[in-house]
Amino acid sequence: MAALSLSSLSLPFTAPLPPHSPLLHRRTRIFAHSSTIQPASSSSSVLTSSPKVVVTRERGKNGKLINALAKHGISCLELPLIQHTKGPDLDRLSAVLSADTTFDWIVITSPEAGSVFLDVWKASGTPNVKIAVVGAGTASIFNEVLQSSKQSLNVSFMPSKATGKVLASELPKNSNTKCTVLYPASVKASHEIEAGLSNRGFVVTRLNTYSTAPVHDVDQMVLEEALSAPVVTVASPSAIRAWVNLIPKPDKWSNSVACIGETTASAAKNLGLRNVFYPTHPGLEGWVDKILEALRMNHH
Repeated sequence: MAALSLSSLSLPFTAPLPPHSPLLHRRTRIFAHSSTIQPASSSSSVLTSSPKVVVTRERGKNGKLINALAKHGISCLELPLIQHTKGPDLDRLSAVLSADTTFDWIVITSPEAGSVFLDVWKASGTPNVKIAVVGAGTASIFNEVLQSSKQSLNVSFMPSKATGKVLASELPKNSNTKCTVLYPASVKASHEIEAGLSNRGFVVTRLNTYSTAPVHDVDQMVLEEALSAPVVTVASPSAIRAWVNLIPKPDKWSNSVACIGETTASAAKNLGLRNVFYPTHPGLEGWVDKILEALRMNHH
């Protein structure tokens, strides 16, 4: 991956601000809400420049992306757009995993669905499960559990393309036997997975274990800074909807959106956003590549 140098971003010269300038105080307040993490070798000028990339996951879940961009000298502003809430079937998930019922597959299609599932699974004492994930980003959250847990967790299927439709068409099915699937999902997830699997003869149990809601208490000064940043990153359709709802005039905002994958990118395009970037093969490295591409395009 080619590093994006600071010189290639053509940063404008910024004259020093007077000690009592309101702009100076405004900037200080914004960075109290931002996550500007730089490698030790970065120049001090980067630390005082405006952030180039807005990261929008829940606070505490943006660290990997911030650190990956910091290696390229890219500063970030943290602006959480959504918050996750308990789904109506969360308690039922615990009961299902604690029962004697076994499933041929557990299908996980987002990092949040995986996190919710793992919390319940570790507490249930379920001895063995076989996981199918939609892509590398979702698979990565299971790595720590695989290394530390005494329980058996087998991530054994990933589709050729990281979409629910392809997963449903490619998931291996036991021949001549009933093949059962547990699908813990967001309340807002489409029915593409269970419809596709059911059409192939799978018996699918869907549990809506969590939901998402937009963050309503947004610091307006941070939002103003985010609106002027060249690139906004989003990791779910819910996040892109929340972003569009925050923009005063969405049809006038023409900066770039770097999406975690194709599903989120499709939602962004459907909402009328024009400069949409996403990796063909989802994962942190591919996401960072597309963010850097979006930054290069922004400065042409």
